[in-house]
Amino acid sequence: MKKYIVYLVILAVGLLLGWILFGGSSKEETDHNHDAVTETNQMWTCSMHPQIMLPEAGDCPICSMDLIPVETGVEGLTVNEIKMTENAMALANIQTSIVGAMSSNDEDGMISLSGKIATNEENNAVQASYFDGRLERLNVSYEGQNINRGQLLATIYAPKLVAAQQELLTTTSLKKSQPALYKAVRNKLKLWKLSEKQINSIEASGKVRENFPIYATVSGTVAMVMAAEGDYVKQGQPILKVSNLNSVWAEFDVYENQISQFKKGQKIKVTTNAYPNKQFDAIISFIDPILNNSTRTVTVRTTLKNKENVFKPGMFVTGKIKSVTQAMEESLSIPASAVLWTGERSLVYVKTKPHEAVFEMREVTIGTRNGENYIIISGLENGDEIVTNGTFTVDAAAQLQGKKSMMNKSGGKTMTGHEGHLGMQETSMESKPNTVPMMDMELPEAFQTVFQTALQPYFKMKDAFVDSDVIQVSVLANAIVDKLKIIETNDLGKMEKAHISKSIEMLDAISSSSDLEKQREYLVVLNENMVALVMNIKELSEVLYVQKCPMANSNKGAIWLSSEKEIRNPYYGDAMLTCGSVIKTIN
Repeated sequence: MKKYIVYLVILAVGLLLGWILFGGSSKEETDHNHDAVTETNQMWTCSMHPQIMLPEAGDCPICSMDLIPVETGVEGLTVNEIKMTENAMALANIQTSIVGAMSSNDEDGMISLSGKIATNEENNAVQASYFDGRLERLNVSYEGQNINRGQLLATIYAPKLVAAQQELLTTTSLKKSQPALYKAVRNKLKLWKLSEKQINSIEASGKVRENFPIYATVSGTVAMVMAAEGDYVKQGQPILKVSNLNSVWAEFDVYENQISQFKKGQKIKVTTNAYPNKQFDAIISFIDPILNNSTRTVTVRTTLKNKENVFKPGMFVTGKIKSVTQAMEESLSIPASAVLWTGERSLVYVKTKPHEAVFEMREVTIGTRNGENYIIISGLENGDEIVTNGTFTVDAAAQLQGKKSMMNKSGGKTMTGHEGHLGMQETSMESKPNTVPMMDMELPEAFQTVFQTALQPYFKMKDAFVDSDVIQVSVLANAIVDKLKIIETNDLGKMEKAHISKSIEMLDAISSSSDLEKQREYLVVLNENMVALVMNIKELSEVLYVQKCPMANSNKGAIWLSSEKEIRNPYYGDAMLTCGSVIKTIN
């Protein structure tokens, strides 16, 4: 019995020693194997290009930045919430802010408008010829020349006036016997704007004048010369158009959704690029009752006194005006950078958990734009926290995770692993639509044909941006606008019209700006609309490339079109000429 007890004690001691010696290492090995599995399943992405998803750490194949681990274990999230790491938030410069009521005392409560100085049509006059004849001499021959009433404008040979003078001389001898006939002849000459002094001079000299002077009947500045020496002119035919610039019009474009904010008699403050530190007070005198179909704007006009000749027709001006609708303190206001716009929907990303980087897309209804802010009509509440910088990066992360996003209303599967990497390489339109947002549009064949004529000046303008040539950029932007305005938009849908309208708006802004950085800001929005349209053209005359610079647009990324595969960055020029990549090939 004692022998069996000894055996049992030895067995128990052996088991205890075995557990001590090998049990911990077994657990350690299990933990190690678990970590290995976890590490194997770890995916890595780029904070600047969240579409990149690789199974191991390294450099981003686009911008060469260090890849960061994708956060795992996002239990507790709703079906359309996404979670980002703090590291990714910092590297992508994602910023949020709390939605608050807009104070009526804020400067941003003012609606900003862009416009131009135009001649006051009420003060315009046309200097016409009062009889048929040939212009022997034109004393005023160029625009901008100042003229005074009574100044000699031109000398004309008028056969009918020669005959009328001869008739006057004949009836002079009959003025006592036939006073009615004599008076009728004199009145006939007066109808041709001859003065009493001129008529008396002809009668006193007894000679007929072959070349007769034409004098100015108004004072002002020559706006247009409408005839030249040697021309034969008809009675009533214009010779000069004269503008009185003692007062001018400031005409502003107001978008369709802003019309309710304006009424006649409102006060408006006007500033010019020529005198940026000086404000001019004015009152709205006219609101165009007809909407411009191509730009979806109406013209709002004010009259400015100009006795000191401060305002020049064609000068760009800015107007600031208070809203006439509901009090601003009742309106929610958010930065324009927070809004993603698809042409049909306006979207923002809301931070759903105050202490975690968890976001969810929300559709909002926007009202007027006041400066750099949008008024929110519905979709947000006071106190909501939204993404105000890096919105596109958050949206890209949502697309990758199959959540609701700008281009995906219901969510769905996205690329992962090496597929995500290949998605950033050169592709055709049929390969991977997640590379570039694709919006289906119905574009008539006539539209596609005319629109393609605007691409050649567009590519030249892109090259001018590469060369940082501000003047050439402005000229080519005007050329593109001329092409786009030919397009018949009546057969287009709402989204298609919106893209054309926004393209024209941005091109006008580019052409009117002398600041290269401002022009490049407008180029970002222009390219988003141009690319969307080009991707819906069925038969392109050449292969085009959609290219993207991740550093442009304040590190949000920006795209552009190119007819060449080689990267020549229009957003930075020589500073970062080759920064970017081809993200889609359109065949």
